[in-house]
Amino acid sequence: MAEGQGLFRRLVSGLTKTRDQIVSGMDGIFNGFSQINDEFYEELEELLIMGDIGVRTTMEILEDLRQKVKEQKIKEPAQCRQLLIDSIREQMDVGETAYAFEEQTSVVFVIGVNGVGKTTTIGKLAGKFRSQKKKVILAAADTFRAAAGEQLREWANRAEAEMIGGQEGADPAAVIYDAVTAAKARHADILLCDTAGRLHNKKNLMEELKKMNRVIDREYPEAYRETLVVLDATTGQNALAQAREFREAADITGIILTKMDGTAKGGIAVAIQAELGIPVKYIGVGEQIEDLQKFDSEDFVNALFYGEEKKAENADE
Repeated sequence: MAEGQGLFRRLVSGLTKTRDQIVSGMDGIFNGFSQINDEFYEELEELLIMGDIGVRTTMEILEDLRQKVKEQKIKEPAQCRQLLIDSIREQMDVGETAYAFEEQTSVVFVIGVNGVGKTTTIGKLAGKFRSQKKKVILAAADTFRAAAGEQLREWANRAEAEMIGGQEGADPAAVIYDAVTAAKARHADILLCDTAGRLHNKKNLMEELKKMNRVIDREYPEAYRETLVVLDATTGQNALAQAREFREAADITGIILTKMDGTAKGGIAVAIQAELGIPVKYIGVGEQIEDLQKFDSEDFVNALFYGEEKKAENADE
């Protein structure tokens, strides 16, 4: 319970900027209007779009809200607050978010453009899995960026995980082959693969990923497969556009949103789940390994909209 409390506290603190942006504005609208009219809905629409919840998702949330207001014959704007929060929570629900790869022998590809915190995220994942007593091997298959291998090696040392590859200019598929051989020989639980994220040349990225996937299909068919895209939450709608592009290049099974603590655009987590139907599996709310958390839509909505209240409630339990 204490660990859960600590994680929730980190989440509440990490979402401060987003909460300040969305919630204070929302409360201003609920308290500032004396009746529910078109202007009331327009203000809410603008606020949600500014909070990076996205146009399409915002329209769906407000459509749902209008429906509920009508059905429940609600007259007071303040009574809409909880309904709006519930609608947002529903938009984020993509069914049972799968972490099956954590419980099986698996190969996890991590992709993302440079600068989003991809290598750091892989290091944090390695640390997380090592703390669960799993045997982890890191494959340094981002061979295009000079510092990528060195950076990954630092994280590997910190997490006490083994690393394969890291030579600049090496063939990424060859690195994956060596890493798979090592993973099988050492009975690794999880093989985490860092890959080069070059979206500006999608065709190359696709070919490279296909080639690496073929190696795994051939050499390690029994491994569970997971492909996670790392996105920088501070880029807001741009992160959503990147997720769409990566989805065209690879079979994406989940999203990792980093730098949530540095942005007021945390609403992008809602937009990604709702618009793409790809689950956000982890979010980063700080620099520490513990700040990379499994994503839970219930906790996210509670931390975002209730913040300190829910924190106190959790502490009382």
